[in-house]
Amino acid sequence: MRFLVINGPNLDLLGRREPDVYGATTLSDLESMIDEWAFSMSVEAICEQTNGEDRIIDLIHTFDGDGVVINPGALTHTSRAIADAIRGVETPVVEVHISNIRDREPWRAESVIAEACVRSIYGRGLIGYRNAMRHLVNRLSMPFETIRYGPHDEQVGDLRRGGNDLVVLAHGGIWRHEYERDTTESLAVDLAQRGFDTWNIEYRRLGRSGGWPASGHDVLMALDFIPQLGLASRRVILVGHSAGSYLLMWAAPRTATEIELHVALAPLIDLEESAASEDVTGAESKLMIDYGAPGKMSPKGVGTILVHGDSDQIVPVGRSVTFAGEHGVELRRTDTDHFSLLDPSNPEWQWVLQRIGATS
Repeated sequence: MRFLVINGPNLDLLGRREPDVYGATTLSDLESMIDEWAFSMSVEAICEQTNGEDRIIDLIHTFDGDGVVINPGALTHTSRAIADAIRGVETPVVEVHISNIRDREPWRAESVIAEACVRSIYGRGLIGYRNAMRHLVNRLSMPFETIRYGPHDEQVGDLRRGGNDLVVLAHGGIWRHEYERDTTESLAVDLAQRGFDTWNIEYRRLGRSGGWPASGHDVLMALDFIPQLGLASRRVILVGHSAGSYLLMWAAPRTATEIELHVALAPLIDLEESAASEDVTGAESKLMIDYGAPGKMSPKGVGTILVHGDSDQIVPVGRSVTFAGEHGVELRRTDTDHFSLLDPSNPEWQWVLQRIGATS
């Protein structure tokens, strides 16, 4: 696969321009990082930076490759011409922004190119470029159908048909709106390639009409919607990451769909402890509790396995140790961090596959 990565106006000033917003990494350093990420995905990345709108349009028109990642800078908010250029080509384009444009000045929150792109990634820092390339790899590797399970824009899921048991995936991100289902997409693709049907669900998040009880109700709606997917799946297995496991653990005992197993990866399931610790998950955990979310979660009769890394700096593994002891569930401790569990090449994912009955 060949990807074009376009950085627009003023991104040549990375490292010097507003480092408190965009960081100290230079454009040259970013392009080196992009090359390394592309190599790890076995793809070729071609980096271009320009301050001209016409040059961006020409690059989109003439690129003969598999996907485009674009950070148009401030042209994001004004350039209908770039949006038209994206609509005029068949190549999938992912919009990416280093900062959280939704939480800055009101004029920055509006992207006129977003609807023309296959995905918009923002507010994740430089890693957003890697996420964008990974999404392109995933969407080109395994076809999927986005199906709506409710009326809200966020109430959708990506269905990949593998022809066997169904795995439902719910992503994490501390319920922040900048983290979406693309973070669990690599696991969904890997499972589908192994013969599982996968339903990678989105839900409303904080800042996108979510919080409590909205986020929990969305996941419950997605589980209740499973019979309408028209699958011949025999078993239903849940895989949640971080805050996604919290939502699945709440919804699983309440759905009419029979759930065989919940695999919780680095689960954020003790909001009281998180809120009291004032760590990176503290503010959102406290907000969820204030909204009425249960402070502590319980498997309530649903078979549950926890997988948690000793190097996790987001959700300390000790919380899973306590949970496993209190509820008598299995805990698989690993030498990984919070996000490594989202990589299907991780040896711990191979262990998960064995536990859910993958045959290849």
